[in-house]
Amino acid sequence: MYTILVVDDERDIVSALKIYLTSDGYNVLTAYNGEEALKVLESNEVHLILMDIMMPKLDGLSTLTKLREKYNTPVIFTTAKSEDADIIIGLNLGADDYITKPFNPVELLARVRSQLRRYTLFGSMNGSQPEKNDGIFTVGAVEIDDRAKEVRVDGEKVNLTPTEFDILKLLASSPGKVFSPAEIYRAVWNDEPFGSDSTVAVHIRHLREKIEITPNQPRYIKVVWGQGYKFEDKK
Repeated sequence: MYTILVVDDERDIVSALKIYLTSDGYNVLTAYNGEEALKVLESNEVHLILMDIMMPKLDGLSTLTKLREKYNTPVIFTTAKSEDADIIIGLNLGADDYITKPFNPVELLARVRSQLRRYTLFGSMNGSQPEKNDGIFTVGAVEIDDRAKEVRVDGEKVNLTPTEFDILKLLASSPGKVFSPAEIYRAVWNDEPFGSDSTVAVHIRHLREKIEITPNQPRYIKVVWGQGYKFEDKK
């Protein structure tokens, strides 16, 4: 059974989310601010975090910064529609997705399932080793091990989130092919791409910062203006 941590200072929202999630078979832990959330993470195995941005003591953005120092756990921000700027900051800090209040339970559960599928596939990242030469492909100096969910660039291991790994694998599996933001969102998030351009753009920027020597002059992940992104290896 997957365990989901719900973090929000509004107790009615926490109660509602707990009902939605437990009815779908999840174990739910709760916290009412960022400080409580970090304490829960220290003593429990958590597979996904649903977290509000605006909270007392330690807000969602500050909490995300601290937890990303130790955990790759998927984080979905729960936000008000007026918090667009904070959403972009959150994605920049390493959030995996967001959903706006009031929640549509069907959409909420679909996003949760999507992130958990990705995290489960990525779950072998903590220690398991792939069979030799199985599930490994190389493009240029980028080596992607799909069994161990590891990436190396010029032989150096690069730490990616599950979402970043899936985007890189999608692009690198078809070098030269242009993927639109909508295509990337459908393939990686497994959801309809309404308003997805900025979400994809932020994750692409993070990915470039991790695998490119000079992110603003990328060797691998190129933008095709007005169309999307492609992976290539041109020195």
